Order: sequence, then C-alpha cells, then structure tokens
Amino acid sequence: MIRIVTRARIAQLEHDFRSACELARQTSGAANEAFGRHVRELYATTDRAERAEATTTEAGKLLAHAMDELSAAQQELLLKDIEIRRLRAELESESMEGRTLTVLLHYGEPHTIYASLEDACADTATHGVPAGTPWVPSGERPASASKWRCEAFIYNAASNGFRRAHMPVPKPVGEAA
Repeated sequence: MIRIVTRARIAQLEHDFRSACELARQTSGAANEAFGRHVRELYATTDRAERAEATTTEAGKLLAHAMDELSAAQQELLLKDIEIRRLRAELESESMEGRTLTVLLHYGEPHTIYASLEDACADTATHGVPAGTPWVPSGERPASASKWRCEAFIYNAASNGFRRAHMPVPKPVGEAA
C-alpha cells in the first residue's frame, strides 16, 4: 500500500509533534515538582520520626530511672513500716508503769515529745542550745519564762495517763499568787 503524504499533512504532523513535546515538557516539569514535594515531605517525615524515636528513648530512660527510684522508695517504706510495726508490738508488750516521757517546751508551749531526756537534749542542740548545757529543774518559774525547757512525765497506771515527774511544792490556798 502506497500512501501519499502532502505538505499540509506533514505540517500538521510537525505541529502535533511540537504540541506533544510541549505537553511532555509540562508533564515532566509537573512530575519533577511533585517528586520534589514528595522528597521534601519524606525528609520532613523521616526527621520527625527520628526525633520522636529519640524522645521516646529519652522518655524510656527517664521512666526506667523513675521506676528504679520508686522501687527504692517502696523498699524504704516497707522497711519503715516493718520497723513501725515492730516498735508498736514492742510498745504494746511492755508495761507502761514507771516509764517516762520528756516534753520539750518552747516558751512554755509543747514543742516535741521524746522517749528520754537524752533524746530531748540531743535535739535541743539543733535549736541552738549548746550540747553540754546542763538541764536543771525549773522550780517555781513559769514555763513561759524559759526559751527551751524539758519537763519529765511518768506514766501513772492508776489514772492511765502521765503525771509530772517534779511536782511543784504545794502552797496553802491563801498564799497562792
């Protein structure tokens, strides 16, 4: 089969070829722009993922450290609970008769209660009283006259309570001031 091609047909084919080349160039440019956007999005997503992974790793380390601290604190609380139970059992098993407590008074107001005078004296050093200061009975002075004062109390089984170890000298009613 023989085909005769005219100039108009050749001109039309050249025009179609140029249009197709231009369309291919535009499509290629659009594809390159889309590819560039996708690559930038991929890099941004990868960066966010890497930062999230680093943050997760750091949070995991912090959580592990916090869990270790929590475990240690729970162990300490358990040991203290055991010690408190032991002390309570010891306290309940002993007779209170004749036991003393020492109350540390600050200008006459109760500050702290101690199991012994030695414990009270040791603690008053933290409040500015020199460690070797001798404690003497206060006599008839009012409790508010002393900055720090220790008062001993003895358990009295008859009243199921404590009474002062050093009772003030009773005065006749007419002499009371």
